[in-house]
Amino acid sequence: MKLVFATNNLNKLAEVQKMLPESIQLLSLKDINCFDEVDETELTLEGNAQLKANYITNKFGYNCFADDTGLEVDSLDGKPGVYSARFAGEPANSEKNMQKLLVDIGNKTNRKAQFRTAVCLNLNEHQYLFEGICKGEILTKKQGEKGFGYDPIFKPDGYTTSFAEMSSEEKNTISHRGIAIQKLVAFLSKYKS
Repeated sequence: MKLVFATNNLNKLAEVQKMLPESIQLLSLKDINCFDEVDETELTLEGNAQLKANYITNKFGYNCFADDTGLEVDSLDGKPGVYSARFAGEPANSEKNMQKLLVDIGNKTNRKAQFRTAVCLNLNEHQYLFEGICKGEILTKKQGEKGFGYDPIFKPDGYTTSFAEMSSEEKNTISHRGIAIQKLVAFLSKYKS
């Protein structure tokens, strides 16, 4: 089965490719000659995932899935949430986003946060949604060199290391995206067209 993953983020593409069974051939946007930027204009993660998946299916005719992820910080009333990728403004910049978050959270004692991923799958004219959540806390400073986005300042519950200090295999078993993609994979393994 061929499936397009509607992302330009090569880190996410590599993470997800490792999780899919060999029976699924994952195509990138580049593989289908899609160089369009789909503006994430919805107010929810689910809405943005649907927007991207629908754009690819409608314009290119492929079965595909798209995701949107947000970091939701308790003491910031769930921010940055749907605006996580561009929290510090345009253009998107992970380093500036982390610095803004650390400044905004300041010395607050409640550093609880969660990463949440919504995945929208368009498959044979049907649409399916999957969600993954990873709870944790915001560190006071960056730790680790791996990963991307907010990984260096997010420590998942039950661990002593940040996402940026974990191998991709370890992170994929517990991360928000990993959980959502595992649900997607479980669904695809049982899917009968």
